[in-house]
Amino acid sequence: MLTVEALKAAGAEVDSGLSRCMNNETFYIRLVNMALEDDSYGALREAVEAHDLEKGFEYAHALKGMLSNVALTNILEPVLEMTEALRAREDRDYSELLDKMDEELEKLRAL
Repeated sequence: MLTVEALKAAGAEVDSGLSRCMNNETFYIRLVNMALEDDSYGALREAVEAHDLEKGFEYAHALKGMLSNVALTNILEPVLEMTEALRAREDRDYSELLDKMDEELEKLRAL
């Protein structure tokens, strides 16, 4: 079961995320679970691998907002970097950032 303590131990900035949820732990954990199960991670990977930079930016930007709100900084870091590169429509190899995103996502899903 996902807990605030487990998220803190995993590197999430829980206090920041909780403050956005009026310190309601139940609501915060629900939002975190929603963020971890969002389909946008796979959609981002598909868009970037297809060199659809516009769609990739849309998915990355949406993930950035969601992850920022719940302060899942481990996943947020590679997503932030992709968001800015995709905003500039940089057609480059994003595989390292996508792999880092997936790795951190799986760590949190395993909690």
